[in-house]
Amino acid sequence: MVLVLVIGDLHIPHRAPDLPAKFKELLKPGKISSTICLGNVCCKAFLDYLKTISGELHVVAGDFDEFAAPDQLVLDIAGFKVGVCHGHQIIPWGDPDSVALLQRQMGVDILLTGNTHKFEARKTGASLALNPGSATGAYCVVPPGGAAGGASTPSFVLMDLDGQKVTVYVYQLVDGEVRVEKIDYAKA
Repeated sequence: MVLVLVIGDLHIPHRAPDLPAKFKELLKPGKISSTICLGNVCCKAFLDYLKTISGELHVVAGDFDEFAAPDQLVLDIAGFKVGVCHGHQIIPWGDPDSVALLQRQMGVDILLTGNTHKFEARKTGASLALNPGSATGAYCVVPPGGAAGGASTPSFVLMDLDGQKVTVYVYQLVDGEVRVEKIDYAKA
C-alpha cells in the first residue's frame, strides 16, 4: 500500500495566502509516502513546505510557477504507470477528449492533471484521469465550460495504490467543513 498526495493550483501568494488550516491539519509529515504536485504552487517557499509532508516530492511546472520543473512526468508507483501534467497544455482546458488523448500518448494507467481548479475523476476504458482541483480554492480565470471566473471549492486527493487497485479519497472544504468522498478503481 502506497499513499500518495496529489495537490496543485495553489497560487500562493498571488491568489491565496496559504493552504486552508483544516487541510494543513490533515497533511502531517510521516503519513504520506509520496507527494505529486501538479504545478501553480507559484512560490518556492510553499514548494519547500510540500517537501516536509512526505519523503518524496514530484513536481511539474504550471504556467505561473517561479521555479524550473519539467512539463510532464511518468512515474511507476505500486504497479501503476502514472502520468503527471499541469494541464495548461491541454486545449481546450479540461476537455475530456483532449485529456484522454494525452493519456494515450503518455501510455499511462492514471493521468493526473490540474489547471481547471475543479476536482474531476473520469474512467476512460481501462484508464483513470484525475484532477485534484485547487487546494486553496484559488480564483480561476477561465473555468471549464467558459463560464465567468471565480473562486473554486478547495480540494486535494489522496490515492491509496495497492497492486491492481487504487482507492481515491477526495478532500473538499465545503462550508468550512472537510468532506471526503471515496472512489475505487481497479486496473484492467
